[in-house]
Amino acid sequence: MAICLCLASAPAVAQRLPSTVTPLHYSLWLAPDLERETFRGRESIDVTLAAPSTSITLHAAEITFGDVTIEDGGGSQPASVSLNATAETATLTVPRAIAGGTATIRLTYTGILNDKLRGFYLSTANGRRYAVSQMEATDARRAFPSFDEPAYKATFDISLMIDGADTAISNGRQVSDSPGPEPGKHTIVFAPTPKMSTYLVALLVGDFICRAGAAGATPIRICATPDKEGLTAFALSAAEQQVAFFNRYFGIPYPYAKLDIIGVPDFAAGAMENAGAITFREQLLLAAEATASVDVRRAVASVISHEIAHQWFGNLVTMQWWDDIWLNEGFATWAANKPLAAWKPEWQMDVKAAAETQIALNLDALRTTRAIHTQVETPAQINEVFDPIAYEKTAGVLGMIEAYVGPEAFRKGVSSYLAKYALGNATGDQFWSEMTRVTGKPVNRIMKSFVDQPGAPVLSVQARCEGRNTEVLLRQERLVVEGGAAAAQTWTLPVCVKTASGSATCTMVTAREQTIRAAGCGAAMVNADAHGYYYTEYEPAVVAALASRTPSLTAAERLSLLGDEWRMVQSGRHDVGTYLDLVAALARDETSAVVAEMANRLGEVGSDIASASQRAAWQTWVHATFRPTLDAMGLTNGLGDSDDTNSRRGTLLTLLSSDAAVQTRARDLALAYMARPASLSPTLVAPVLKVAVSDGDAALYEQFVARMTASSAAPEEYYRYFYTLASFRDPALITRTQQSSISPDVRSQDAGMLLHQLLSLSATQDSTWAFVKAEWPAITAKLGTFQGVPAIVHGLGAFCSAERAAEIKAFFDAHPVPEAARLLQQSLERIATCTAVKARQAPAFGRWLQDR
Repeated sequence: MAICLCLASAPAVAQRLPSTVTPLHYSLWLAPDLERETFRGRESIDVTLAAPSTSITLHAAEITFGDVTIEDGGGSQPASVSLNATAETATLTVPRAIAGGTATIRLTYTGILNDKLRGFYLSTANGRRYAVSQMEATDARRAFPSFDEPAYKATFDISLMIDGADTAISNGRQVSDSPGPEPGKHTIVFAPTPKMSTYLVALLVGDFICRAGAAGATPIRICATPDKEGLTAFALSAAEQQVAFFNRYFGIPYPYAKLDIIGVPDFAAGAMENAGAITFREQLLLAAEATASVDVRRAVASVISHEIAHQWFGNLVTMQWWDDIWLNEGFATWAANKPLAAWKPEWQMDVKAAAETQIALNLDALRTTRAIHTQVETPAQINEVFDPIAYEKTAGVLGMIEAYVGPEAFRKGVSSYLAKYALGNATGDQFWSEMTRVTGKPVNRIMKSFVDQPGAPVLSVQARCEGRNTEVLLRQERLVVEGGAAAAQTWTLPVCVKTASGSATCTMVTAREQTIRAAGCGAAMVNADAHGYYYTEYEPAVVAALASRTPSLTAAERLSLLGDEWRMVQSGRHDVGTYLDLVAALARDETSAVVAEMANRLGEVGSDIASASQRAAWQTWVHATFRPTLDAMGLTNGLGDSDDTNSRRGTLLTLLSSDAAVQTRARDLALAYMARPASLSPTLVAPVLKVAVSDGDAALYEQFVARMTASSAAPEEYYRYFYTLASFRDPALITRTQQSSISPDVRSQDAGMLLHQLLSLSATQDSTWAFVKAEWPAITAKLGTFQGVPAIVHGLGAFCSAERAAEIKAFFDAHPVPEAARLLQQSLERIATCTAVKARQAPAFGRWLQDR
């Protein structure tokens, strides 16, 4: 999955199947009934048995079995079915032992098209229904009885009998479409697939319309509901470029006969890499290039690239078990930036990669983080590891190793790994062993160091000039921002030091203390190009020296320096004034991602460290520091300016939103946009609307609701208004937004993120927490724990009060959610960290502010 917005509801017991039976081939026939919200299935599974047996156990959930027989060399015999609803398994038992070797299971069954956005489920749009699927991680068993574990790869023949006016999409290319056999129906048959895991099966039925293209010999289609057909061209261009790029990069042709990419009206995750039939949330696929913001264009292209990369990483070669999910998600996250850097260099994908690494480093600074490789058994545990550790941390570690061994050596290692394990399964050990063999570098030592232990090292830096060189003494230890010293840990990591001369000196750090001699003198940047996955702690004077020569630092390095310095503030290693002086030095930075990093942290200073009596003086400093930059850029409509300029302008607009003149200008721009959308740069629309509604009334709220309805065909336009509803400050309107989350007007896929946003804003979080507690039964009934509850639990981490933390803990003690257990502990630790930072930094902040 590209973006995990969810954690699946599932039993909290182990469900591993016996290893005595292996599937070889599935033949699936399904007939969905959209009106009755059910489906029928007919299935045969060719299997091999390691030894004679009178029973076969496989996965099945929410399935009603009909006739079941098992055939082997001795003939066919009926099987009885014993269901274990808790384990989501079915055991098929026959009177006579099935001989060891090959056998065939034949069965009929019925199932439900559920409304929980998992398995084979129901979606609605424009007054009609669709049957669509989401099998990862453990929900193929809701669509067909199966050996629902990634190691059990098999081939699939799939046929769908559907209503006459509908079409169907699956993993294979369509080979026939014939009437019947039932009145008013037609049957679409798809070509057999290569070997793949059950979680990659795709089933879609509805009136989808597709735009066709190709990358070489591979046909590519972007499919959507009919009203959104006009929003598919940009996605098609991106997919064509990316398939061609990855064919060249991996040296292995795209592994499937075709590629369909489908926008689904109701979809819990961001996207899903089903082999040859990728499914998407509409907002991450469908966009008109001329009217979409750069954020949406980049997100659409990035997520498509991530999912296409999965066709090699995850689909062609699949992890053996879910404890190595990082082999799928981390690789796809790392690889996704490569074709985009070639296609759209102005998007600065190296800076994007550095920003993504910061997401993981923020989580790794918590005591409740986890190792990349984490043992999992139950569906709840499996879905908890679809997190920034699997995605962004793994991508950051891979980027560090790529920089260490060299891009071409790394590419050859990856290509060799994919070729060696094609159509099969592999473990993390097998990956890094192959990379070590091909590159001739100790990749195995680095990977084991970062994959098998939690957290990340902080390198404390002491540097001095010796002649024409710099002696850099590094001390490493695990960084935790709160709760005392961490357990003793040591990493093996490549470190590159860049001095004022601009040259970088690289070495492997293996000891708790180690010295590096770098050419040249001056303040040393101990993470050249921000490729390293670690934190740096400089002496405050060195931070100031680095700030004074920011033109010699890359944007990624400046971003990394800001992130590291903020964590020094959180951990109490530095006073907040050191960080704020660094911000002041970077206030005119011209890279939007760097400005966004500063703005996010300044928001935390204002809400969590500054007292009520200090906020006026604090705002005066923020305005004095950043308003000149905004004035120099001009608070204009952005038409004719670059995407990055408008991204930076939007960030500054939000940062300075307490300024009356800025608010007035934002309202003017917003009203002009609502009257004539072409009057404002698409990249500025969301921040302008957000600032404009801070004192908005009920009449403006109604206009926004009306615009959402009118703009339903354009996902970005809908979500611009939808999420801005959380920024209205009128208490009655806040209540209305909260209530909408459990109303039929808001899709279940969106409700959890709306509540997350309300919980994340200081002006709305207290009343939203009260709402969540009061409406918990309704919230869980609508959202379940597949996506909404985890979003809510994560949002609770924005509080900064020990009393609130105690309330949250008590509430979830009484209302446990096993699927978000680790996430809850992380949110509670984030609150504890915030309260500790507030107490620790308040005196230093007061002194710093007084000196200004």
